[in-house]
Amino acid sequence: MEAIVVKNLSKFFSPSKYGGKGKERKRVQQNSRKIIRAVDDISFEVEKGEIFGFLGPNGAGKTTTIRMMTGVLKPTNGKISIFKQDVWKNTIAVKQITGNVPEEANVYLDLTGWQNLIFIGEIYGVDKKNRVARAEMLLKKFELFDKRNLKSMKYSKGMKQRLLLCMALMSNPEILFLDEPTSGLDVQSARIIKKLIKEYNEKGMTIFLTTHDMEVANELCHRIAIINHGKIISLDTPENLKDLTQEYQAIDFYFINRASKSEIQNLRTVKEVQEVKGGFHIIVEDIHNAIFEIIEYIKSNNLIIKQINTHEPKLEEAFLKIVERGDKN
Repeated sequence: MEAIVVKNLSKFFSPSKYGGKGKERKRVQQNSRKIIRAVDDISFEVEKGEIFGFLGPNGAGKTTTIRMMTGVLKPTNGKISIFKQDVWKNTIAVKQITGNVPEEANVYLDLTGWQNLIFIGEIYGVDKKNRVARAEMLLKKFELFDKRNLKSMKYSKGMKQRLLLCMALMSNPEILFLDEPTSGLDVQSARIIKKLIKEYNEKGMTIFLTTHDMEVANELCHRIAIINHGKIISLDTPENLKDLTQEYQAIDFYFINRASKSEIQNLRTVKEVQEVKGGFHIIVEDIHNAIFEIIEYIKSNNLIIKQINTHEPKLEEAFLKIVERGDKN
């Protein structure tokens, strides 16, 4: 079942009203008289119970898209439905089943952590008994309960980000929108947030996630869409994205005794052998078959393996290659 359906979504701005950030916004306003196509006719679907990653360079259209999906910014064209409800025709109903943590959001600084949650619970119409129980549960889960009576202006950035997530979860939403949830956080806070994102997803929550942290995307996301210049240029699982852009596969073998570089080079599955200290960096076409052939060679020559490393493609490398190819087209 589709939790989110986006069809032919576009958002155009005049240069004077462009909502980009910093130097990019200034450059556009100074140098362009054309309409800015921040989001340009994109379509995709997010399955129920999926963690869907939405990646792209700065100014690619990520935040504009998420603002349209959460009812903050009206599209120029296109439709967005969440659990079959049109976001702009049924805005209140959609907001009741979604939680949202925008990148530039902040907590109510003059309120304590506890008061922030109770206030948000009241806004979303959560009854008093459930408000109190849910606030207590969330603060404990996000490791903030001991600081619940401290004004949130005294919270660290990581604590504020965790509190924002607690606030977004007060209404027990079916879908959670997260815009850069771990950006600039300390290791402990980032780890807590990633752990809890996984936990809530395992319970059935659908999560729409934007991030610049490729490790977070690789670790959490079931599928990833990459947007650049307002258009989606790739959409697949992290593993498939990495495989599509991988130029070669490699294995490092380290031996106790001496192996022959020339003999390994002559193996059918081996493309190239580079000698490294204590072993070889072996480039292959098919890592699965190559390992079996190299192991057979090792056994027949009575070699003793000290260590084997396989080189996994990285999502960051795949992302950069996909964006670079998109820029050239």
